[in-house]
Amino acid sequence: MNPGSAQVSLLSDGPPKMFTFDGAYYMDATGEQIYNDIVYPLVENVIEGYNGTVFAYGQTGSGKTFSMQGVANIPAQRGIIPRAFEHIFLATSTTEHMKFLIHCSYLEIYNEEVRDLLGTDRNQKLEIKEHAERGVYVAGLSMHVCHDVKSCHELMDKGFNNRHVGATLMNKDSSRSHSIFTVYVEGMNESGSIRTGKLNLVDLAGSERQSKTGATGDRFKEATKINLSLSALGNVISALVDGKSKHIPYRDSKLTRLLQDSLGGNTKTIMIACVSPSDNNYDETLSTLRYANRAKNIKNKPKINEDPKDALLREYQEEIERLKAMLSPDANPALNVHQDDPLLQVYSSTQEKLDAVTAELQKEKNRSKALECEIEDLQSEFELDRLDYLETIRKQDQQLKLLAQILEKIQPTIRKAENCLFQDANYSNIEKIKKDAVWNEDECRWILPEMSVSRTVLPSAHNGTRRERLEITFSNSKGYK
Repeated sequence: MNPGSAQVSLLSDGPPKMFTFDGAYYMDATGEQIYNDIVYPLVENVIEGYNGTVFAYGQTGSGKTFSMQGVANIPAQRGIIPRAFEHIFLATSTTEHMKFLIHCSYLEIYNEEVRDLLGTDRNQKLEIKEHAERGVYVAGLSMHVCHDVKSCHELMDKGFNNRHVGATLMNKDSSRSHSIFTVYVEGMNESGSIRTGKLNLVDLAGSERQSKTGATGDRFKEATKINLSLSALGNVISALVDGKSKHIPYRDSKLTRLLQDSLGGNTKTIMIACVSPSDNNYDETLSTLRYANRAKNIKNKPKINEDPKDALLREYQEEIERLKAMLSPDANPALNVHQDDPLLQVYSSTQEKLDAVTAELQKEKNRSKALECEIEDLQSEFELDRLDYLETIRKQDQQLKLLAQILEKIQPTIRKAENCLFQDANYSNIEKIKKDAVWNEDECRWILPEMSVSRTVLPSAHNGTRRERLEITFSNSKGYK
């Protein structure tokens, strides 16, 4: 390995295989050196509003997790992730005329299932969605606001302890899942323009061979899923580098789906290839170097993430400034500016376009605000109507129950009157019963007044038929439920 020329030579019985990268570091390189050389500029771009991704790739036991996370209690051996935390909060706290909001998420892909390492239910399987503006995202992934470096470390430690790890013959703490720790940096300037940078810190599970790791049972199943997802990552890289394929197989695995923007999209991406110096790992080292050699040829198209309206205004403003510079006597003393000068006409036209766009944007904002107020009014009105309808339904339901209970109470007496051929019966005043009844909210029933029945023998009719009078009365001395 030659760090000066960033070359790696792989020696074997045949001719040496040479690979050239953007940087090469031997095992004596410090975490600070690696961070300052390759990661520091990327994090600066993230603070400016770009998307950035750092991911470590290599066989199991090659040092991926150590490179990304390092050793927490040894400052000199801190990894990329904790150094990035310190960098972000130092930069955002010293930037003038800007306000920042930092929040984080942490997920893992285990056996091709996405899980939230910071969520309340770690076993819940999350789904990957795609939105026209947001792009690819994980639905239901928890977001956590961070106010300082300590809170970021606490989140990372919590998530790391929730990751799936397992012992193999090559690594007693082998990562059995891919993990992505994402830091979102939202910055707002004094004019209210917002830019949002995103930093993906990816720790991939190691590629491995079952014959070397001795994986069996669950470990073997995990290794199979890991190798399939890494194979899908390789296929995506090959398709992007080839340039001939119209279809990029991002959907072949959850990993490539989530890294879609990092591979050929709107993200500045750094791949750290970790290799073993051992002769016994020659094949795996060669595979990793070939992997990285292909990946370095991917062309991404990063751009600052800002509000589309702000971007349009900025473009017009830049055009105006460019035309002003062209018209400036300092830039061109021989320039004689007249009203009919073509450059001045272009400048005036551009200024008019800017004014028109600004006015239209203001109209849209006012219209949007008016619609929001109207929606709130309609929602309030709807809620009041809904409550009125519910109250009406509740009262009608109570009245139905009251009539049903009254009928249930007096029905046996009515039947008896019919069977005994009572000629005269008084069933009292229904309205009075309803008036004296009391609603029991706990039991959802009415308390009816106590019913009493009295008989009165009437004088016989001319034909000698016996006549009786049946009188039903209700009193409040006792209650009937």
